[in-house]
Amino acid sequence: MSEAAAGFSPEPGDDVREVRDWVHDFAARVIRPAGAEWDEREETPWPIVQEAAKIGLYSLDFFTQQWFEPSGIAIPVTFEELFWGDAGIGLSIVGTCLAAAAVVSGGTPEQMGEWLPEMFGSPDAVSLGAFCASEPDAGSDVGAIRTRAVYDQAKDEWVLNGAKTWVTNGGIAGVHIVVASVDPELRSRGQASFVVPPGTPGLSQGQKFRKHGIRASHTAEVVLDDVRVPGRCLLGGKEKLDARLARVREGGKAGDQAAMRTFETTRPSVAAMAVGIARAAFEYARDYAREREQFGRKIGENQAVAFLLADMATRVDMARMMTWRAAWLARNSRPFTQAEGSMSKLVAGETAVWVTEQAIQVLGGAGYTRDHPVERFHRDAKIFTIFEGTSEIQRLIIGRAVTGLPVR
Repeated sequence: MSEAAAGFSPEPGDDVREVRDWVHDFAARVIRPAGAEWDEREETPWPIVQEAAKIGLYSLDFFTQQWFEPSGIAIPVTFEELFWGDAGIGLSIVGTCLAAAAVVSGGTPEQMGEWLPEMFGSPDAVSLGAFCASEPDAGSDVGAIRTRAVYDQAKDEWVLNGAKTWVTNGGIAGVHIVVASVDPELRSRGQASFVVPPGTPGLSQGQKFRKHGIRASHTAEVVLDDVRVPGRCLLGGKEKLDARLARVREGGKAGDQAAMRTFETTRPSVAAMAVGIARAAFEYARDYAREREQFGRKIGENQAVAFLLADMATRVDMARMMTWRAAWLARNSRPFTQAEGSMSKLVAGETAVWVTEQAIQVLGGAGYTRDHPVERFHRDAKIFTIFEGTSEIQRLIIGRAVTGLPVR
């Protein structure tokens, strides 16, 4: 264990266990039974989000309490249980958190107070948030973002133009957080994040994507055509932005880039989503192996199957521990000396893909059909080696951290 992780305890406290059991109950009763239906419909499960809001699960208060819980593992524990229920529905419930994290990491206290409640709405009228960073020609290369934000000093407004893609809740969210370039010559060092309030003219939904997995989560393009937002919608404020840009132009450091700061904050949370899917697949395969008989005995009695299940259980537990460690480091302001946030996402994402594939293998032909959920788990898992930083990007970040060299 790295020196930065000294003091980390892998045992959740009573409060976290209580939250885990509460979320698990909701996932088992409400989410899991509806998973296959909403996967087929490829629609946002508004009734389930509404039900989550009514019990306080989908709410700013709940996520704020869990985010600032002292151990740092309350959010990973919550996300694991939701995605154990179903990944698409789970992402519909927690997708707003990425946009919220952008406001928390880059905004002023006044901006947090104004926009975070707008993202969640109320139990009777739920709303969503969307974080808009990726573009058709700027996925992993966030420095290639072309969406422009130009300041209109006479009106104290920012004018945004461009197109975003792969946006969770894109176009259907109440509040959109948009990463844009304010100085293209500075590439990623010349970017900032902007709040686009509900009903702002010029923002529209483009293509809605039909996806391989997480189908119950809405993913679409967002088009920005002369979108005007008040000056107060620049996260962090113009004075802070001007000072940062001045440092960069003079050869100084810019600080964290807008999109990457948000991704680094949320990587352990994304890893926890993958752990939830992997655990669901392992448990289903294990239970199947206990009941399925071939050649006069349970298939779980065969070493080939038992050893495979042993590896699946081990990898799930390893991914969870790495995720909790990264979350603990972040919550306790410990540095990621070896890119532990990226490590957690890399291991958890690739574990989810591997474990769900082995679950299909344990079930054989039955696992390849939609009569069993493991084929859906497998489709859902694949995105975790792609979005919010591909596995290759995570390895690049880790490689730079462990070598101290500018790995390209």
